[in-house]
Amino acid sequence: MTANSRCSAAEPPGLESQRREIESLLRECELRAGDSWYVVERRWYEQWKEFVETGDQNSSSFPGQIDNTELFEDLDSYHLKERLVENEDFMLVPAEAWHKLLAWYGMVDGQPPLERKVTPPTLFLVILGIRHTLKVEVYPIEIFLCLHSNMENVINAQFSRVDNIQSIQRAMCEAFSVPPGSECRLWMKSSDSSCERLRNVHISVLDACLSSGMVRTDSVPRHNHNESKICLLLLFYLNCSEISRIQSDLFVRRNSVEEQDSYRGQPGVCGLTNLGNTCFMNSALQCLSNTPPLTEYFLLSSYLEELNFTNPLGMKGEIAEAYADVIKQMWSGRHYSVVPRVFKTKVGHFASQFLGYQQHDSQELLSFLLDGLHEDLNRVKNKEYIELRDAAGRPDQVMAEEAWRNHRRRNDSVIVDTFHGLFKSTLVCPECRKVSVTFDPFCYLSVPLPVSKERIMEVFFVSLDPYAKPAQHRVVVPKAGKVFDLCSALSEMTSVPPTQMVVADVFNHRFYKIYNSDESLSCILDRDDIFVYELSVLEEQQEEQVLLALYLRERSHYRDYGSGSSSYGTTLFGHPLLLSTPRSSCSREALYNLFLVNNVCLSLSVCLSAAQPYVAIDWDPEMKKRFYNENEAEKYVKHASMEVPQQQTTVQLQECIELFTTVETLEEENPWYCPVCKKHQLATKKLDLWSLPEVLIIHLKRFSYTKFTREKLDSIVDFPLRDLDFSGCLLKKNVSNGEPPSCYDLIAVSNHYGGLRDGHYTSYACNKDNGQWYYFDDSKVTYAREDQIVTNAAYVLFYHRQDKIRKPTLPAPSTSPASSTQPANDITSCKEEDAEQGAAAAASYVTMETD
Repeated sequence: MTANSRCSAAEPPGLESQRREIESLLRECELRAGDSWYVVERRWYEQWKEFVETGDQNSSSFPGQIDNTELFEDLDSYHLKERLVENEDFMLVPAEAWHKLLAWYGMVDGQPPLERKVTPPTLFLVILGIRHTLKVEVYPIEIFLCLHSNMENVINAQFSRVDNIQSIQRAMCEAFSVPPGSECRLWMKSSDSSCERLRNVHISVLDACLSSGMVRTDSVPRHNHNESKICLLLLFYLNCSEISRIQSDLFVRRNSVEEQDSYRGQPGVCGLTNLGNTCFMNSALQCLSNTPPLTEYFLLSSYLEELNFTNPLGMKGEIAEAYADVIKQMWSGRHYSVVPRVFKTKVGHFASQFLGYQQHDSQELLSFLLDGLHEDLNRVKNKEYIELRDAAGRPDQVMAEEAWRNHRRRNDSVIVDTFHGLFKSTLVCPECRKVSVTFDPFCYLSVPLPVSKERIMEVFFVSLDPYAKPAQHRVVVPKAGKVFDLCSALSEMTSVPPTQMVVADVFNHRFYKIYNSDESLSCILDRDDIFVYELSVLEEQQEEQVLLALYLRERSHYRDYGSGSSSYGTTLFGHPLLLSTPRSSCSREALYNLFLVNNVCLSLSVCLSAAQPYVAIDWDPEMKKRFYNENEAEKYVKHASMEVPQQQTTVQLQECIELFTTVETLEEENPWYCPVCKKHQLATKKLDLWSLPEVLIIHLKRFSYTKFTREKLDSIVDFPLRDLDFSGCLLKKNVSNGEPPSCYDLIAVSNHYGGLRDGHYTSYACNKDNGQWYYFDDSKVTYAREDQIVTNAAYVLFYHRQDKIRKPTLPAPSTSPASSTQPANDITSCKEEDAEQGAAAAASYVTMETD
């Protein structure tokens, strides 16, 4: 910590007092709607905890100023990274605890404090009596504010969803220096150029359906996708002389939209505006939009006669109506792109997990939507109670027919007609061998991908050779292996015995953790900076060795105004080192002589304690400038293993389906109650396909979550575009000529690019009218070739049964070949995506009028 920053912080109490005060506040503070909490980077917080627990004021674990650098995408805009995880990436502390930490340690210059509000349950959920857990909104809504008289002067500001519109109005008046007493009016302008007056300034930002404007760039493989999400608020500050000009301007804007209505394009070839991290929703909607039986059902308005307003499991018909509105716009042929704002709002109201504008999973949205549409369109108004019967030795055919009949007695909708099939589930007790057979309906297949038992890790090896730079290696280790396995793999490349290696996680110029050889590799994340240190050879009969951490610290003087004395603070720099030394050589004098070089070492701190022993060498700033070359010290070399390209794994879709039907043993967290043994058992379970629907949705389980690891599987799944044949794995065989065939053709794909924490969704789909494939990337639509569709981004596949596929009624458009593997021939952006839709993305304009 520098002298200036140390002076700005209050004199902290003792370490034990700090620990007790903060832990007490964390333990006693409860979430209350509207309260403020603060986001703190987890590693800084853990470092602070270690510091106050060691009881050593001079410890190398001194955390320094509060530093949230790791949470930001960049240090220019200070936008948070997407999909940060609480307790893994950051900690939440109540306001009182935050202010204490800030007073004691200060904060890195320029960084904003990350104050966040506790959000209450929505009024809709309260009315329904649905329990809603209070939570801290880590990602506030970012909104662009603009004065109508100066459209180029745009200011972005952050607001909580619990803030009311009046707080936005006050912020705008202050930002644009609106004279006191002026009459101000707020208008919200959607990207379709329609204007809506925000009359009730007392409602919350959430209830006003204002979208987020988190402007950022998502750099994803192949696309370098710039996903700008804009919620533009226009502040109209008017006097009497300006009113006619403003009204005229709005009239011109409306006329420009009417002129655009003359556009006529291919129905269904229509983009969807990104409202702010809603690419997951757009991808799912495009796939469903290009599912012929469902789209034709809505285009023919067949849903109007089947809306179920009384179903307690439904959504009062609102989801079905909102979805119908989006589909009709997309298939009108009059839009380059549609803004699904109302649909997004309805989804958030009925499924709180989709509230706000964070990134979500397209398959999860798809699952909610299919279920919601089914219940909103369920032709069964009063669901009867049905008692399930035991198999009792009855044939599968009889049981399956009974199960399907029972399912249709309670569930009868276009979703069931189109998407539902039947599983056969077989459970076998490992003790009494009791066999339980049931037939259960399904709406989609979630099939696993073959998971590799190996893992590729990148580590830095630090040799004992003082002239050798750290070398970056890429090693292959068992996914369920131990730290010793990592050392063994590295030993083959370095010829250093694994027993002479120590593995450590280095963060912020210090050892965040030093691993034992028997620890699981699952505790090491791919993003961790892992260093492996070579230790000196131990001689036989040698005395006890101590593993010492060596830190470099720069010291700076400051004046302690509390005591009036002068002292100094220290800041870590450079790479830490590890060395093994006999315990008899760990005295202060011996260590001082060991590390003293040319009288550069001005001070030495030694700690041999409930914690890692360390030695800290304190450098005078002038001596550091003279003897320490920072650029040279940061250099490293790449081992040949880093040059070997990682091979892309390819699996067949059929392999995934076979894995889905493989016998597995239930996990301990989910046992089966055996009616014979009268206790829970870890039974074996096997799923088989009995009957398949007209449209088969296959979800590739790319996101793997276990007790030990979380990863995204980037294997290429080779799936056929035509003639996907299930005849070999269907239990139900054709018993008559009336049975449907089991061959399917691909009609749509939802893609996910990126990793666990971030990424981007797009989709491929085949237009039902002209048979042409298109690539949908939010509001942009391009032609696509069939050889572009199978990629490692494919996430959800849509297949249509061949006997139901209708031949295209229109000729396919002529396309020029793409010059690369990218989709070719931009369709919707040729007129800049409706001018205002493309430019404003998900925009809202707000007007303030003053007389």
